[in-house]
Amino acid sequence: MKLKHGTIAIGLLLCAIPAFAADPFFFVQASDTQFGMFTADKDFTQETANWTFAVANINRLHPAFVVVTGDLVNKGGDADQIAEYKRINKGLDPAIHLYSVAGNHDVGNEPTPESIAAYRKNIGPDYYSFREGPVYGIVLNSSYFKAPGKVQAEAAKQEAWLADELQKSTAAGVVPIIFLHIPLFLEKPDEPEVYSNTPLETRQRILALLHRYHVRYVFAGHLHKNSYGKDGELEMITTSAEGMPLGPDPSGFRIVEVKGSALEYKYFSFGTLPSKYPIDPPK
Repeated sequence: MKLKHGTIAIGLLLCAIPAFAADPFFFVQASDTQFGMFTADKDFTQETANWTFAVANINRLHPAFVVVTGDLVNKGGDADQIAEYKRINKGLDPAIHLYSVAGNHDVGNEPTPESIAAYRKNIGPDYYSFREGPVYGIVLNSSYFKAPGKVQAEAAKQEAWLADELQKSTAAGVVPIIFLHIPLFLEKPDEPEVYSNTPLETRQRILALLHRYHVRYVFAGHLHKNSYGKDGELEMITTSAEGMPLGPDPSGFRIVEVKGSALEYKYFSFGTLPSKYPIDPPK
């Protein structure tokens, strides 16, 4: 696991994509564990059951890594909810690295310097990059795009950092994958702003930056149901909740297989998880 966040570097390795022809390379994207949501913060019994089950199945399938794309808890800063998320995470096989993404419930719908500082203390960096085999992951705090009013300096810092990371990915000969919580868009890049996407002006600016560096895949959560959109070659993949769903897609997670510079991905509800991955083709 190689991490880099701002000026804090932990040896980010920039190198050419290695060959993974012999063994499938895949990872898991889960989203919106959101401890406390089922009961409006009265308890988190159901979220505990869901995430414990998910971790057990992730261990069984054994991906290279897992990313949780935000809303780790329902009530930002709640010590008990955060502690439960972290307690269950300890059951993950240490060989499977876990990357957490900041969601609006984690840092507030209108984040403040204080809420950002609390997240960094309790969870870790709110934006950073990592390298796992052929994957150069860039994790972003989407709340800086959605509601930067009280954290404008941090929002500007993240955007400048993103441009720098994309330049480094080009120099390394790799195409990065973006992970954030709030989708840039749901279906169309010019759709109007709603609660579940990014403001149009900011969205256009970020998309232009991503296109400049040939980014093809952006993974998000927040919607609590699956949604897919395209902007040219860029695919916007929004994944349903591992916690409480708000649409037709039951609780589950997404499996993403890396095939050269392309990704193949599929969402599995808890009732349809494969016994192993890759799945044996039908005879």
